[in-house]
Amino acid sequence: MTTTNKQTVILTGDSPLHAAFSALLTEQGHQVMSLEEAVQTPEAVTLALEVNNFDLTKKREQLAELDRLLPAHVPVVTTSLAITATEAASWTEHPERICGFGTLVPLAERKLIEIAPALQTEEETIRNTEAFFHSLGKETELVEDEVGLVFPRILTLIINEAAFTLMEKAATPQDIDIAMKKGTNYPYGPLEWADRIGLDEIYAISRGLSRDLAEERYRTAPLLRKLVLAKRFGIRSGQGFYCYEKEEV
Repeated sequence: MTTTNKQTVILTGDSPLHAAFSALLTEQGHQVMSLEEAVQTPEAVTLALEVNNFDLTKKREQLAELDRLLPAHVPVVTTSLAITATEAASWTEHPERICGFGTLVPLAERKLIEIAPALQTEEETIRNTEAFFHSLGKETELVEDEVGLVFPRILTLIINEAAFTLMEKAATPQDIDIAMKKGTNYPYGPLEWADRIGLDEIYAISRGLSRDLAEERYRTAPLLRKLVLAKRFGIRSGQGFYCYEKEEV
């Protein structure tokens, strides 16, 4: 696989990353196929991209289905934001072709994609994963296989602390965001940033950190959980920490 090859890619999962990757793949000339479409011609598929984060039962089911459907040499690249790639790979019969990665929407703003191989991942799978993301115009960085990886994990912890600050009525959402933007030169305040990414994505990472590391400092803010349960995901649902009219992320 080289960065100039046009590929036939299965794209599956219910993360906001699905729509973002679908647009980017098409823009770069790759053929995008759903899991259902691929059942008819699995031999044409060169790579699978799986992006479930919130619903881990669905993630496990779809990874198992991809593993059954595709020839053993086809890489399966999966988000490792809410669980490790090593755990995801353990759900399959061919764990050597599973490779984790992490990024967040808006995808156009992300110059770099983090790649986190599972303990079972073969070197060829890593090289193919790197080449694939390079073909999308993204830089890559190999990181350790830990829940949330680096940028998504750190940003999630900041957002979670901002949610606790809001719960404790220490400041309004606007004041929290202004304080962080002016105090740190962040491009967005943590609460507006969360609304752009999707609170369900942030909650999935936070829940994964709490589950995997079992430390008090990773406890998810109850307010964040309640907003997700109420389907207040942020901009794309019209309401999160803020209220929105119809807008594009």
